[in-house]
Amino acid sequence: MVSVSVRYIVADVDAAIDFYTRHLGFHEVMHPAPSFAMLSRGDLRLNLSSPSAQGGGGQAMPDGTVPQPGGWNRFALEVTDLDETVRMLRTAGVRFRNEIVTGVGGRQVLIEDPSGNPVELFEPTLPEARLG
Repeated sequence: MVSVSVRYIVADVDAAIDFYTRHLGFHEVMHPAPSFAMLSRGDLRLNLSSPSAQGGGGQAMPDGTVPQPGGWNRFALEVTDLDETVRMLRTAGVRFRNEIVTGVGGRQVLIEDPSGNPVELFEPTLPEARLG
């Protein structure tokens, strides 16, 4: 059973599906319309919506504001070897927002999906900092 869902607004749902399944180990659950797809990885369900006049997470707000990708809110994926993961993703042409930084519980770096949404890759250095 999936316990957490996150919705990301993306410019191109197909490009986002390719990115998350090829680089980050997600699996496609459904893609019933060009403007929506659902992916999963472990207990995380990732709902991808493109801005759309159709109902759902990509529709404009009552004041006309259209959802946009980007921002700073993100989800974190735990990795066992951050240096190797970064090397592989750089080789694949994935965009990075920063270099690896070390915090109080581990090391992290931010990558971007094709629409500019951030994903944090996190390698814990303390056992209590593990995400799972």
